[in-house]
Amino acid sequence: MARMTCEFFSEALTKQTTMMVVLPDKPLKNEDGTIKPYPTLYLLHGFSDDHSMWTRQTSVERYANERGLAVVMPDVDHSFYTDMRYGKKYWTFLTEEVPNKARFFFPLSDRREDNFVAGLSMGGYGAFKWLLNQPDQFAAGASLSGVLDLANHEQVDQGDNPKNQSVFNAFGGENLVGTSHDIFHLAKQVDQLAGLKPKLYHACGTEDFLFDHNVRFKELTDTLSLDIETIFDPGEHEWGYWDHHIKQVINWLPIQ
Repeated sequence: MARMTCEFFSEALTKQTTMMVVLPDKPLKNEDGTIKPYPTLYLLHGFSDDHSMWTRQTSVERYANERGLAVVMPDVDHSFYTDMRYGKKYWTFLTEEVPNKARFFFPLSDRREDNFVAGLSMGGYGAFKWLLNQPDQFAAGASLSGVLDLANHEQVDQGDNPKNQSVFNAFGGENLVGTSHDIFHLAKQVDQLAGLKPKLYHACGTEDFLFDHNVRFKELTDTLSLDIETIFDPGEHEWGYWDHHIKQVINWLPIQ
């Protein structure tokens, strides 16, 4: 793989920002010998991480290279992948600028069947939020240890818990139930759509402090017709678990 730290100006954020991009070490070719763009996984980080952590803590480069998959990892700070009430427009940055910039700078496919999204913890929430808000953009997506029931998370504007403070900064105390920020609501909406629907991979460790979030999401999806693979296996909220499962996710992706 080739690994690049791409620094660029974001119109949505009105500042310089960064994404990590890894590309396979061999070009993909069409039958006529022309080079074709790479299928792409947009891989989202957790609350305590940045754009670099997936490559620092897992073997995602090796797993992706084996399947000829490019990986794009943007930095979104503590935004919870939203246009923050008190902060930057990270939802616009993620869903509009990142794909456009990445495809401008690198040979990445824009076809739905070649695009996927995944993430861990806060990034698991972001991955399903993006996938379910824009199911026409992705063939599949995965959440690992995701903060999936964020809509029922108590938002506070002060105190000692930086995550609570960041949730408040992102959403401003808004009731998220039934909105575009509510993963449960979005899953029910996508279930009712006609036509193609993305595949979902949903994993969480049984010792993870977010396990209850994920159990509640499974209880919902058990009542829906979505194509979802759910795995609850022994594990905590840590990189050994995510390294194992990102390998499983990459092998599971319907790469053509």
